[in-house]
Amino acid sequence: MKSFNTPMGELRVKVFGHASVLFEIQGKKIYADPYSEIHDFAGEAPADLILITHNHYDHYDERAFSRIETPDTDFIVSGNVGQVDGRYTVLANDQFCTWEGIGIIAVESYNINRRNPSGQLFHPKGVGNGYVLDFDGFKVYLAGDTEPIPEMKELPKIDLAFLPKNLPYTMTDEEFLKAANLIRPKYLYAYHYFEIDVPALRAGLDPGIELMN
Repeated sequence: MKSFNTPMGELRVKVFGHASVLFEIQGKKIYADPYSEIHDFAGEAPADLILITHNHYDHYDERAFSRIETPDTDFIVSGNVGQVDGRYTVLANDQFCTWEGIGIIAVESYNINRRNPSGQLFHPKGVGNGYVLDFDGFKVYLAGDTEPIPEMKELPKIDLAFLPKNLPYTMTDEEFLKAANLIRPKYLYAYHYFEIDVPALRAGLDPGIELMN
């Protein structure tokens, strides 16, 4: 796990693979898009919160949930997941909530160009979420499944970003670098990738951005 200093204390981050990430702070465990095909979550700590970006099977995975959820686990999800039960908070793009003192805003996450064989966008605008988590001023951006989009220009100052990098669903390496250099986080993870050339990505980043992979 990697650790980052925030005004709320130490933030510990573990990337399991694909889009699955664990954040630990003040004893709370926050999982994002846990996916059982890349990790067996049976041995992981129970979740206090599970964030879901959208309802595709590799992001909304009930098998993974069953390993880590408890009756007290909260969920924050996109509209296409919906309110499954009373533990679920549904956020549309640009909606905000606070969980255990952490500000969470749902932001745009969508395709502009990438389409399936029938011509439909893999991730239409307004359906899925990215999230910005605000740890009392230290801001973490989980981009979800997206391409570089105009709304990235409107993001607040991001300290730690997670950007996807896989075809045909999200970004090429060049688009990943374009998005990263636009957002300019201090720390950056590539996630949701099939393969990665870390030296090439590092060479394409603007100074001041540290690739954590």
